[in-house]
Amino acid sequence: MQTPLARFQRLLRIPTVSHADESLVARGAFDEFHAELARLYPRTHRALAREQIAGHTVLYRWPGASAEGPLVLMAHQDVVPVVPEEWAHDPFGAEIVGTGADAAVHARGAIDDKGALVAIMEAVEGLVGEGFVPARDVYLAFGHDEETAGDGAAAVVELLRARGIRPGLVLDEGGAVVEGVLPGVDRRTAMIGVAERGHMTAWLVAHEAGGHASTPPALPATARLARALTRLQRRPFPRRISAPVRAMLATVAPHARQPLRTVFRNATLVGPLLSAVFARMGPETNALVRTTAVATELHGAPGENVLATTARAAVDIRLLTGDTVAGATERLRAVIADEGIRIEVRRAAEPSPVSPWRGEQWRRLAGAIATALDEDIVPTPYLQLGASDSRWFTAISDHVYRFTPFHLTRSERDALHAHDERIRVDVWLRGIDFYRALITRS
Repeated sequence: MQTPLARFQRLLRIPTVSHADESLVARGAFDEFHAELARLYPRTHRALAREQIAGHTVLYRWPGASAEGPLVLMAHQDVVPVVPEEWAHDPFGAEIVGTGADAAVHARGAIDDKGALVAIMEAVEGLVGEGFVPARDVYLAFGHDEETAGDGAAAVVELLRARGIRPGLVLDEGGAVVEGVLPGVDRRTAMIGVAERGHMTAWLVAHEAGGHASTPPALPATARLARALTRLQRRPFPRRISAPVRAMLATVAPHARQPLRTVFRNATLVGPLLSAVFARMGPETNALVRTTAVATELHGAPGENVLATTARAAVDIRLLTGDTVAGATERLRAVIADEGIRIEVRRAAEPSPVSPWRGEQWRRLAGAIATALDEDIVPTPYLQLGASDSRWFTAISDHVYRFTPFHLTRSERDALHAHDERIRVDVWLRGIDFYRALITRS
């Protein structure tokens, strides 16, 4: 009989890679993944209704004693591409490296996000086998293109909306159990995303007549573009403490050492100073206190000795709670200050609404953390730095949270979307216990 770990390894070995260019997606890998889910979790597939939506997104419904205010557990099947030679182990080999508490599964998707998906399936399979009936309906929503467009999750939301279903609690990937992230706080914290930043992509475009590179103009398109990017880098978006971050600081304040305990408790009064400190501490804390903008793609001439008729740069912008797409676009124009640079907003999503960090649903999450992980862990509201499929569900639920129930070190978090992604075996197994506890708490 297969163990939970063996089932996890099997699903990690299926390369469900998503690409922005959908012609590159191997659809057969997703078909194989679905077939393996059905084979590995037969009780779940007998007890839960299953629908396939928008291609390869799947939605399961587990009938409970009541259909009102259901629980939605989210995860995504797709993973980002890999560069195999950068990895110490086969990225789709799901090898176990190390022993004892250090034993870890190395694979693309181990954390992002098959770790959560398989842990959810393990929890449901076990509870179904025990004859458990949830107090309210439980939905499992597993998107297939979270890493690109998120169309699968959007289609699920439209389907649920059309059926008049308004979830009482939605949980997707997000913050983890961490330590040493916040200065002066030694306790482990469960970072529960109550909101996520908005996301927009702006293309900066410069044009010129072109010609031979041996006779360049005084300010070629590439130089004009480089100047615009330099101005943007030198004048970042302003810092401030948003409501979710202020709530996070107030929550951890009792567990912080002095003088930071007092500082965190008075974050409103000392906001400018505190945001300046956070901005200098590192990329994660800097992203908590400002809208960020970074050039990610550059395009110029088609040859080494040819002047670029068009020079373009893609700028990835993540909007802090309270900022807007329109405001960010205007700031780009003001900072770049060059009419020769055209700004094209290709895609944009405003920051999400903020879910409450008090009340019944928050207590349900906190209770599951205490029961399954550790009572010593401090659940705290958190501003999710990246985008997730959960953003679509804010249209049909007021309680949308982003939390992955795994204790992750800094190096493990740094491996997300990079090489050597991995998760410790005992950490992953405790995640199953978390989902069991959440499902069984009414």
